[in-house]
Amino acid sequence: MQWTTSRRVTAWLVLFILATLLMIRVRGQIEQVHVVLVYLLLVLAASAGGERWLGFIAAFAGLLAINYFFQPPFDTMAVSKSLDGVVLAAFLVTALVATQLLSRARAEADRARLHASEVERLSNEVRDAELLREANRMKDIVLASVSHDIRTPLTSIRALAQNVATGAGDARSQAETIVEEVDRLSQMVAKVLDLSRLRAGTFPINPEPNTAEDLLGATIRQFAGVTGAERIRTEIDYSRPALTGEFDFVQSRRILTNLIDNALRYSPADAPVTIEVTVHDSRLVFRVRDQGGGVPASERERIFEPFYRPQGTGHDLGHAGLGLAIARRLAEAQDGAVTYETADGGGSVFILALPLGKNNNT
Repeated sequence: MQWTTSRRVTAWLVLFILATLLMIRVRGQIEQVHVVLVYLLLVLAASAGGERWLGFIAAFAGLLAINYFFQPPFDTMAVSKSLDGVVLAAFLVTALVATQLLSRARAEADRARLHASEVERLSNEVRDAELLREANRMKDIVLASVSHDIRTPLTSIRALAQNVATGAGDARSQAETIVEEVDRLSQMVAKVLDLSRLRAGTFPINPEPNTAEDLLGATIRQFAGVTGAERIRTEIDYSRPALTGEFDFVQSRRILTNLIDNALRYSPADAPVTIEVTVHDSRLVFRVRDQGGGVPASERERIFEPFYRPQGTGHDLGHAGLGLAIARRLAEAQDGAVTYETADGGGSVFILALPLGKNNNT
C-alpha cells in the first residue's frame, strides 16, 4: 500500500512540474483563468485516488505556483492588487471544497461497494435474486440522479470561480453563492447517507412519550422567516387532554417539516396549507393538506421512491427527490406510516400516522 501511494505521489508531482513548466513558457499568451483551471484539474487528479491529504497539498502547491509564476510581478510572492488576492482565495476555497467532496464521494463509494458485496453474498445464501436485482436498479437510479444533481451546482461553482478569476462581477456576492452551492451539495450528500442508513436499518430512532402540540409547534417554528410561512394553518382540538404519542421527536419533526415544505412548494402562492391533528385507529394522525394540482393515481406510490419526481416538474428545483422517501422510511422505522390521499375539492393530503401514547382517550 505504501508503494502504491508513493507511486501516485510521484506521478502527480511529475505532472504538476511539467504542467507548470509548460505554462511558464507561454505565460504571456494565456489568461490567468486558464492557469487556475489547470491547477484545479491537478488538484482533482491528486484527490482522485482517495488521498485527501494529497489533494490538500496540491491545493496549496497550486496556490503558491499561481502567485509566484502567473500573477504580476512574475517570480515573486508579492500580491500587487487586491483582486489578485481574491483570485487566490477563490482558487484555494474551490480546490479545498472539491477535494473534500471528492474524498467523501470516494469513501461513500467504497462503503457502497462493501455493502453491495454483502448484499450479494446474503442474497446468494437465501437465494433471493429479486433483492439483488432491486439493489442494482437502485444503484443505477442513484448514479443517474446524483450525477445530474451534483453536476448542476458544480457547474455554477466553476462559472463563479471563472468570474472571480477574471475580475468580472461582484466577488463578494459570487463567493456567497459558492458557499450556498456547497451547502446544497452537502445537504444532498447527507440525505443520500440518511437514506442508505435507513434502508440498511442502522439509522438511530428513539421513540419517547411526546405531545402532538409540542411536535406541531416545533415544526411550525422551523418555518419562521420562510417565504410562504404565513399560509400555514393548524387545526387541533385544545379543549381535550393533550394528544400524546410514542415517537422520536426530532425525526418526526423532520418528517412534518418535509411534508409542509412539499405542500408549500406545490401549492398556489396564495393558497393555505392546513395541518390537522386527530386520533384515528389507535394512531396519532397529522394530515397536511394543500390546494395544489394533486398527484395522478399512477404516481401516488412512486412519489415515495428515492429520486423520483412527478411528471411535469423540473429537474432543477433544488431538491434531489429524496424528501418523501426519507419521510416514509423515518415513519416506518418507528412503527408509523406516511401515506397520500386526494383532498376533497382538489389538492393533496399527506398523512403522518404515529403510535398513540398510553394516556389518550380514544
